[in-house]
Amino acid sequence: MAEKQHSNHYDGPVVVIVGPTGSGKTGVSIEIAKKLKDFSPFCNQDGPAAEIISADSRAIYKYMDIGTAKPLPEEQNGIPHHGIDLVEPGERFTVADWKYYTEQEISSIREKGRVPMVVGGTGLYIDALVYGYNFIGKTGEKVNDDPSALPEQKKCSDREKMLSEYKIFGILWKPDELRTRLTERANKLFVQSLYDETDFLVKKYGWGSQAMKSNIYQFAWEYMQGKISLEEAKKRFIYDDWHLAKRQITWFKRNDKIVWLPLDKIPENVLKCIQDG
Repeated sequence: MAEKQHSNHYDGPVVVIVGPTGSGKTGVSIEIAKKLKDFSPFCNQDGPAAEIISADSRAIYKYMDIGTAKPLPEEQNGIPHHGIDLVEPGERFTVADWKYYTEQEISSIREKGRVPMVVGGTGLYIDALVYGYNFIGKTGEKVNDDPSALPEQKKCSDREKMLSEYKIFGILWKPDELRTRLTERANKLFVQSLYDETDFLVKKYGWGSQAMKSNIYQFAWEYMQGKISLEEAKKRFIYDDWHLAKRQITWFKRNDKIVWLPLDKIPENVLKCIQDG
């Protein structure tokens, strides 16, 4: 791979990091991107060695920062992030739109000589990308070519063969360990900044958007209105988050190409994969 990097274009694998909510995907992907600067040929390259594309169907929404656990600018540690704050809550943005957007970003990142890293827990997003789903809109045009088209049909060989340019790593936790992580995260999230964000979103968008309903905001709002206690709000959110995590794990387990590793083993294996090309 190093020889290929003598030209500016990066021709190595697109790294994909998946896992359930709360598994540590964001932090480890930033860690990997920082460590890549120690690898030849990236060490003498201007700017970061990698860029991250979010594969999170909730992070696409503007103003939903605390409640979706987006990496804030200071947490991104100088690593460019894409796929965040793309549309407003309630605005239509399909999996076909995300695939089209992500493919363009991957191409752009490659042209800079950087490693594209796709990171997230939305299984349909990941599958559409790595299996090369081909969406067809109302007009019969490919949505890949016309992202405004409505993807009413999906022409694809469902999960038949993964595209060779993608290498997928999954973060593996024991169930009790993941449950503990989700509980700890809930305790950190229920703070004044979440209540302020919830209040802003409710006043601006109301509850008409599914983006508002399928999130922590519903539990924070009930607590803010005095309908439930803080402990009950946390309990409901943890229950909701845990069941989301189980659904995500079930989805990803269907792909036998995913290399499942404990969180602390992810960086060394991803870096080796990039180095080997």
